[in-house]
Amino acid sequence: MTITLISGTNTDVGKTIATAALALRSRSEGRTVCVMKPAQTGEPEGSGDLATITRLTGLDAAQLIECARFPEPLAPDISARRAGMDPLALGTVLDAVSAAAERCDHLLIEGAGGLLVRLGVEKNSPWTLADLGICLQEQGLAPECVLVTTAALGTLNSTELSVEALRRRGLECAELIIGSYPSEPELAERLNLEDLPDVTGVPLGAVIPAGVGALSPEEFQAQAPSWFRG
Repeated sequence: MTITLISGTNTDVGKTIATAALALRSRSEGRTVCVMKPAQTGEPEGSGDLATITRLTGLDAAQLIECARFPEPLAPDISARRAGMDPLALGTVLDAVSAAAERCDHLLIEGAGGLLVRLGVEKNSPWTLADLGICLQEQGLAPECVLVTTAALGTLNSTELSVEALRRRGLECAELIIGSYPSEPELAERLNLEDLPDVTGVPLGAVIPAGVGALSPEEFQAQAPSWFRG
C-alpha cells in the first residue's frame, strides 16, 4: 500500500480540495483509494472534510476513515481538552492505517492545519502529522508527503520552512500543490509559481483554481486532471 501524507503550510490553504483531486488522480491510474482524516474539528456529524471529498469524488463510505471528531474549530488536541474528551492516540491512527491496507492500495491521509499542528497525545506526549510520518517510515511504509500551499505574498518563507521541517525529520516532500489560485493573480502570485520550486527544490505538481469546491461533482471530476502539471 502506498501512503501519501497531505499537509499544508497553514489552515485554509485548500488541503481538502487538493486531497479530493489527488484521490481522483490516483483512481484514474487504476488504484483503489482510501482517504483518512485522523481528526476532524468544528463540524457537526455528517459534514466536514471527508463529506466534501465524498461529494466531489464519489468515494463511498468504505473508502473514508475518520479516527476522531472534536467540537470546536481548533487544533485537535486543544479542541479535545476543552471538550473534556480523550485526545486522539497515535496508536489509534496506526491501527486504522493497518486496517486500510486490507481494502485499498493507496491511502491518502489529510492532516489538520499545518505540519506541526498537534493532532493528539500518545503516552503523555503530543504528536503531529510529521510524527505519524516518522512512525510509518520506521514501519517500512515510507510515506510520500505532499505540501499544499498558497501562491500569495509570503508563501516562499512559509513553504520553505515546512519543506525544511519535513527534511529535518527524514521525510521528503514529493510535490507542492497550490490549493486555491486566483483567477486574477497579482504579481507575487504569478512569480511564485516559478519561485516556489526554486527555493524549496520540490516540483510544483498542481495549481488548483480558487472556488472549485463549489463545482458539481461532474464538473470537478472533469476539470481535475487539467490542474496537474506533467
